[in-house]
Amino acid sequence: MSAETIRAIETRGTAGVVAALVAADGSAAHPHWRALVAPAAPMRDVADALHIICMLHGRHPGVHDHALSHGQPDAVIPWLEDAAAAFAVERERIAALVSAVGPLPSTPGQAESEAAVSGQRHALDTLVQSDRVGCAIGAAAALVMDWGAIRRLLDRAGDRLGLDRQPTLLPDPISTAIAIDSIMSGPAAERAALFGAQQFLAQQRGLWDLLEARASARNAS
Repeated sequence: MSAETIRAIETRGTAGVVAALVAADGSAAHPHWRALVAPAAPMRDVADALHIICMLHGRHPGVHDHALSHGQPDAVIPWLEDAAAAFAVERERIAALVSAVGPLPSTPGQAESEAAVSGQRHALDTLVQSDRVGCAIGAAAALVMDWGAIRRLLDRAGDRLGLDRQPTLLPDPISTAIAIDSIMSGPAAERAALFGAQQFLAQQRGLWDLLEARASARNAS
């Protein structure tokens, strides 16, 4: 998200806090993300990131599909449906990139890495199927807000692989902010939404930490 967008959302109560959390703790704040989007990033590290991102976010049902199937307040259903449809397109893009980049780079500790990603998937699935009103939406909104950074990596990788860029269909930040605030019925819902966002961001940090550790392991081997 741009600084202007963050400032616009920051006036929107709970949505503003979620946006600030994403800006402070999201993918773009991680040093390994910054290394991967650099023009001289080693292609083996970019390839590894594409494969691991596919393992975590390239499967169906995803975060928004699970949230929809578990029942949510009526006010947020249209936003969730739009996000779920958009992420179906994003999954197709990730699959095309993985196909173009070739095999997963050989990395020590592959079995442990796969187990870690499986644990992250389980944590996200559990989070967005919570019965606490607001929890799933906080996580789902944080994913939409954070995806711009991941999309930047995907686009950079696509450029290097000779794939044409495609516009994202994800809900814009303002509509996402409206969706969050539409279900804020009191302090309990606000706490649940912030918890969902924080827990999602913790899993994203785990993703980048894992990719950074894998890159270090390859360099050391």
